[in-house]
Amino acid sequence: MNWDALDWTIIGPAMAGGLLVLSTHVPLGQMVLKRGIIFIDLAVAQVAGLGVIAASVFGWQDNGWVVQIAAVCAALVAGIFLRWTEKRWPHSQEALIGTLFVLAATGSILLLAENPHGGEYLKDLLVGQILWTTWNTLIPISVVSTALLAAWLVLRDRIWGLGFYITFAFVVTASVQIVGVYLVFASLIIPALSTRRLSGVKRISAGYFIGSISYLAGIVLSALLDLPTGAVIVWTMALISVLAGFLIPRPAA
Repeated sequence: MNWDALDWTIIGPAMAGGLLVLSTHVPLGQMVLKRGIIFIDLAVAQVAGLGVIAASVFGWQDNGWVVQIAAVCAALVAGIFLRWTEKRWPHSQEALIGTLFVLAATGSILLLAENPHGGEYLKDLLVGQILWTTWNTLIPISVVSTALLAAWLVLRDRIWGLGFYITFAFVVTASVQIVGVYLVFASLIIPALSTRRLSGVKRISAGYFIGSISYLAGIVLSALLDLPTGAVIVWTMALISVLAGFLIPRPAA
């Protein structure tokens, strides 16, 4: 183990980025489970990533705002499309979400086919680069996360139709470039799944606790073992959530 790798000037911003992601993903993940559209996060995250890749292909990668706009617009189009399909073909929604994910994933591969660093770019999109997070890069993410969390707290009982999909698009776009597609899915679904026996404030609090411990353990382990951080966090979150699932008592009959 490389104990010298525990540089808190790197781990600190990475952990803060993880907490920002959890701030919106824990409550939103519970809504995703309630709606029964489990893989919407993978699909929308992949579409947002496709927007980032498209911006890079067109030579806009040096303009951060243009890249963000491309990602948000792509995710919003996906969200509005999925809301339309939900109303038109509700029984096929999960299959349509899966199809959208596959199209966005293969579209990314096609756009990067001529890029000699395309494989590395795709890997970064999937597993993220959370250890490259800096305090400055967290400022816009923190503003977006605060606004979205405030909107959820005030309007959570009314964010159900198109508003849900639009909120989801902004949340995923804000996080996918930090933690990657896989960790977006894990942060949304795994804490929500392990706390399904709880409700209300207890469930939200337990989800935040499980997610926070998982991010901290994953970041530290990845630094010590020199392994991809996003992948390690996904595994630590899964293991901690399984343990939590066993410890949380069943509701009284």
